[in-house]
Amino acid sequence: MRLSVYARSSRRGGVALAGVSALVLAGGAVGCGAEKEDGASGADRTVHQVLTAAYEKTSEAKSANVEMTMSTPAALDGGGDVTMSGVMGWDPMVMDMTMKGSMLATEPDAPEQVRTVWRDNVMYMDMGEAAAKDMDGKRWMKMDLAAAAESAGAEAGGEMLSGLENMNQNPVEQLALLLESPNLKRVGEEKVDGVTAQHYKGTLTVKEVMESNDGLDVLEPKEREQLLKNVEKSGIKGYDTEVWVNDDDLPVRMDVGMDTPQGDIDMSMKLSGYGAKAEVEVPPAADTFDLFELLEQLGEMSGDEATFEEEMAELEALESGSGL
Repeated sequence: MRLSVYARSSRRGGVALAGVSALVLAGGAVGCGAEKEDGASGADRTVHQVLTAAYEKTSEAKSANVEMTMSTPAALDGGGDVTMSGVMGWDPMVMDMTMKGSMLATEPDAPEQVRTVWRDNVMYMDMGEAAAKDMDGKRWMKMDLAAAAESAGAEAGGEMLSGLENMNQNPVEQLALLLESPNLKRVGEEKVDGVTAQHYKGTLTVKEVMESNDGLDVLEPKEREQLLKNVEKSGIKGYDTEVWVNDDDLPVRMDVGMDTPQGDIDMSMKLSGYGAKAEVEVPPAADTFDLFELLEQLGEMSGDEATFEEEMAELEALESGSGL
């Protein structure tokens, strides 16, 4: 069993999914700054009033068709590009997306595309026929992320849970996060795939993002301080977030950019078909193999617990973003 292949593939997939949510500690800001301001409509609305309306309309929609692109520099785990398309739902969070791109090409047998299904905090990745040959016909790799975070221990588990919130970030949370920006502004009117939209942007520092991240409440103050230091030590200064809102007060495009010492990380997400059906079906248990169980077996077979701990540490670092 080529366990290292699956571990690396899952990590690269984790990078792509984390990129959907600004890759690091950008989650948990739902509702912050999103109080509706009365007495304004149409062209008389302020930037915050427009984005608050977009927040409310997107919350009500609960789902949308999504197309995403993401690029990372070569200095970051080899870098590359990835595209994702499919349906995403929120309240509850579900996802059925297909990933393609150079970021997945970690091994000669790596699949050209990976379908990823997310439901109930469990992620399933279709690793293709090569995986099925090595895994008794099972091609779906299962990652029970909540269980992994719980078993990781207090501090590591807290960071991992924060990473999980980021990975299942949705447009509602991105809008709420953008509303936290102290320098939010309107850029102007632009076309997005032929649709007229108003373009807005704002920036947030790492500290501001962490202060709005309720998912970090599981950490003690000293642990939060250390996590902030770790992220800042990596050279990440903050995030540039942009949104294009159509005449129906719904976002049609959302971008997140991050400047790191390794280079720029950029993510762009286009949304359409709000209210699209998002009933995600998970693969049968007989067709799945558990990644974390395999990593435990790898440690047992090698007689070296450090091997398993090293793999887990790398996964946690990607999911929390502190590994950047």
